[in-house]
Amino acid sequence: MAIRQLSETLINQIAAGEVIERPASAAKELIENALDAGATRIEIATSGGGKALLRVSDNGSGMDAADLELAVRRHCTSKISETLEDIRTLGFRGEALPSIGSVARLSIASRRRDSAGGHEIAVAGGKIAHLRPAAANPGTIVEVRDLFFATPARLKFLKTEKAEAGAITEIVKRMAIAFPAVRFVLSGSDRTTLEFPATGDDHLGRMAQVLGKEFRDNAIALDAVREEISLAGFAGVPTFNRGNSAHQYAFVNGRPVQDKLILSAIRGAYAETIPSGRYPVAVLAITLDPALVDVNVHPAKSDVRFRDPGLVRGLIVGAIREALARDGSRAATTGASDMLRSFRPGFQPNSQRPQTAWSAETSPSRPYQPTTGFGERPQVSFDGLSMPTARAEPQFSPQPAAPEPNARYPLGAARAQIHANYIVAQTEDGLVIVDQHAAHERLVFEAMRKALHSKRLASQVLLIPEIVDIPEEDCDRLMQHAAELSELGLAIERFGPGAIAVRETPAMLGEVDAHGLIRQLADEIAEWDTASGLSAKLEYVAATMACHGSVRSGRRLRPEEMNALLREMEVTPGSGQCNHGRPTYIELKLSDIERLFGRS
Repeated sequence: MAIRQLSETLINQIAAGEVIERPASAAKELIENALDAGATRIEIATSGGGKALLRVSDNGSGMDAADLELAVRRHCTSKISETLEDIRTLGFRGEALPSIGSVARLSIASRRRDSAGGHEIAVAGGKIAHLRPAAANPGTIVEVRDLFFATPARLKFLKTEKAEAGAITEIVKRMAIAFPAVRFVLSGSDRTTLEFPATGDDHLGRMAQVLGKEFRDNAIALDAVREEISLAGFAGVPTFNRGNSAHQYAFVNGRPVQDKLILSAIRGAYAETIPSGRYPVAVLAITLDPALVDVNVHPAKSDVRFRDPGLVRGLIVGAIREALARDGSRAATTGASDMLRSFRPGFQPNSQRPQTAWSAETSPSRPYQPTTGFGERPQVSFDGLSMPTARAEPQFSPQPAAPEPNARYPLGAARAQIHANYIVAQTEDGLVIVDQHAAHERLVFEAMRKALHSKRLASQVLLIPEIVDIPEEDCDRLMQHAAELSELGLAIERFGPGAIAVRETPAMLGEVDAHGLIRQLADEIAEWDTASGLSAKLEYVAATMACHGSVRSGRRLRPEEMNALLREMEVTPGSGQCNHGRPTYIELKLSDIERLFGRS
């Protein structure tokens, strides 16, 4: 079969299969063009989930007649010249508009600010209409109708209109977080209007618009630099988490990305702080020299490749962990809200109470008759206890520090122990309820983790070394990390060109599948150039040991023991959640309590 040149229309339709996967892909490309044009106001309108209509209007620099004619032709762009080493714009491939025009009905009306009038050009199924004058405000209006009408097979792979509309909403949210100085408005017949007013330099304010006002109260600022890479943004406290990873946003040089390396680093940074199946909330902005990152990996430009992925991963993990150690032990403000909601069903306005016959037993005005908990008999055991104070000799620390006079304690003074498991403490402006088992579990784990990293771990010598056959390149990678693994109790040696001899294994792990461990470490080093998997295994064992070695639920504590536990929590990193990610305490402000009683 003879080789022949494909037509321009078919080439554009092939490109559209990679660039324009769904209406959200088209929206992303058009919004990027508007931002590259310097727009400060972008309005997006949709119909039919973006399949019937997608319109993006901006007040950017606009285009003249000559630019319009080139804009709808493939590989015509104003954003790069001869190299891909210094890409500083969102778009650069010159494929979006001709790709959209090849599978949809596309019209573009634009006017420069210094021009007396505008122009319009249309493309339908790859056929370009003649350029004509048009009335237009400064800026550009791009309208896409009947997406994929020229390639109907693609329509079968699209989701419902609601799902496609939701995907466009997610694109707008990511762009809005990346560019807080730009006003975004998303409207249409298939949705309620969504508006993000410009917040200027207030990045946290824009994040609160997108992620909810609770994020502002539960976010920890990030600011770290390593070599030529800087990281900024905000990470949520561990107890402020979600059911999926949709609330994790990453930006590289202002470009929204969904990179596996970054998402993996976030997951690693929050290890042992978030329950299984829950995900942290984070917004990360990475800034580096464009030459150190490749954004030309995929036509959609959502994936990137870093020249030094290990450096980027280490920066993210280190910055988030440092922030959590500094300020992550506080409880999420949503805990108090959940507590308040749990109280409210117990009393309802008169208009909402069920209309039933009156009885003395069910009347809300009946005399209070306690049944358990606060009756005279259950309270007899408290008679021997003196009123607790915040000043107490710690019982949970080998070398407790004497409390400073007139010191302020964030977790307050213990006032009672409820059901032999929960400590109620009074703070300066409210109260705190502490889960004693979860709290002490965290304290024990942090002490063990500190021991893990302060000296070489104990190892057990194998009577007969285990010989593991793996590819030669994996052997080379493992031996580069031999010293690091030795500190963790794993002693390995080269045993020929394609084998590793395991002579010692960490004693903490007990009986070890040496073959499986070595192969897993080799795979991890090949992927991330790090051998953190063994450290993670050891920390997992330490977490299990801490769980079994901590104060058990059901144990009665003396006032000085309760206060000692509170004091250690205040100085221990990550004490706001246990090793399994559950909160160790809930804080309730006095204003919240007064609201329960209708006093505010």
